[in-house]
Amino acid sequence: MGEILSLSLKFTPTWELRKLWEIVDVRGGKDYKHLSEGDIPVYGTGGYMLSVNEALSYKEDAIGIGRKGTIDKPYILKAPFWTVDTLFYAVPRENYDLDFVFDLFQNIDWKKKDESTGVPSLSKTAINEIDVIVPKENEQKVVGAYFTRIDNLITLHQRKPQIKLGGYVDA
Repeated sequence: MGEILSLSLKFTPTWELRKLWEIVDVRGGKDYKHLSEGDIPVYGTGGYMLSVNEALSYKEDAIGIGRKGTIDKPYILKAPFWTVDTLFYAVPRENYDLDFVFDLFQNIDWKKKDESTGVPSLSKTAINEIDVIVPKENEQKVVGAYFTRIDNLITLHQRKPQIKLGGYVDA
């Protein structure tokens, strides 16, 4: 608790309102079926699918967010990667921290942005027009790293029964 309090006291009150398009470049995935098997992971709305020999992004990490189907479960994509056409990938623009932007994506109510009457769907326009508040880059790095540590601790504690039971968990 003291660490959280001291963390919050280090920030300046200069967070600014921005549209998401100012923070990320939202790009569309593509069909992968013409590619050969390889070492580059292909992701869809449900996560990893298979590996191919080419990437849509060789150097830029991004955040995957569903275009069709599962639209409310963003996840980090480490380059190189390929995404299918049902998954957008959002590359943080210069001066925006990937982990912080991921935290923003996790706190958006994506289901309210659903534009469909059937299968949940998002559009680039709907994503780009979302309002968010952001601090300067140095504060983004601190906030992003802080929540990444918390996520890692949660994951570790969820895995404890598997470790204690030698990989067997009572479901």
